[in-house]
Amino acid sequence: MSVPALATEDRRVATIVQYLGTHFHGWQRQLDRRTVQEEMETALAKEVGHPVKVYGAGRTDAGVHAAAQVAHFNVRSPIPAPKWATVLNTRLPEGIIIRASAEVNFDWHARFSALWRRYRYTIYTDKRPNLFVKPFAWHYYHAPLDESRIQQALDPLVGRHHLAAFHRAGSQRAHSWVDVQVAECRRQGAFVTVEVQASGFLYGMMRLLVGLLVQVGRGDRSPDEFREIWTNERREVVKYAAPPHGLCLLRVGYERCPFPTEAWMDAMPKFVFDPLPVAN
Repeated sequence: MSVPALATEDRRVATIVQYLGTHFHGWQRQLDRRTVQEEMETALAKEVGHPVKVYGAGRTDAGVHAAAQVAHFNVRSPIPAPKWATVLNTRLPEGIIIRASAEVNFDWHARFSALWRRYRYTIYTDKRPNLFVKPFAWHYYHAPLDESRIQQALDPLVGRHHLAAFHRAGSQRAHSWVDVQVAECRRQGAFVTVEVQASGFLYGMMRLLVGLLVQVGRGDRSPDEFREIWTNERREVVKYAAPPHGLCLLRVGYERCPFPTEAWMDAMPKFVFDPLPVAN
């Protein structure tokens, strides 16, 4: 009895992946830990009958969400590339959804072809808890946050900087240089959001960054002190990381993006509370 050979890889499929980070121990496959990469590879192997490696654009930490993570895999299959989103969604567990899939050239890579990644951190400042907000925002109500002070602290961050102050231990990255393209803080009612777009992100960078920015927003540190800390690489001062569930990988940018804009641009709705008139 002959043993069938493994299928030859002759198609590269790119996907937009959404997941609830609280269901997983991050993106990257780990021993004895449930991860998004492992779940996608398991679903693919069940469909095609042999192992398939999945490559992601970014390695989100445990508990961090993704609205439009990008991943690709190579596979031989009669399934057209745009249909892989539907096929995978029938096999993936709760907490992961494929929003779109498309065929790309073999020189296109989810990670190495990416020009930038954009993250959003959401802080909920109302004293009253809200069950529908809790999974996606840091409920911080201990002191008022001044978003203008936070924005003032963020402005000098745009550009190419060595951000070792926001680089957690345990990273395999050899340096801490980051090209920051956008750094914004906005308030909408009870919600304060911090969005940063950069060529790449250091291990733990956004959560450490937000942890220090909250100290600026509540008046414990000045924007100038914030800048002095990261320019002098004072990692020992940056002690507090914001909780992971408030952080979301919003989207990834490419020179040759294979997806329609509506599939990845605004995949995570913002929380907005419109005041309504109270009936007497």
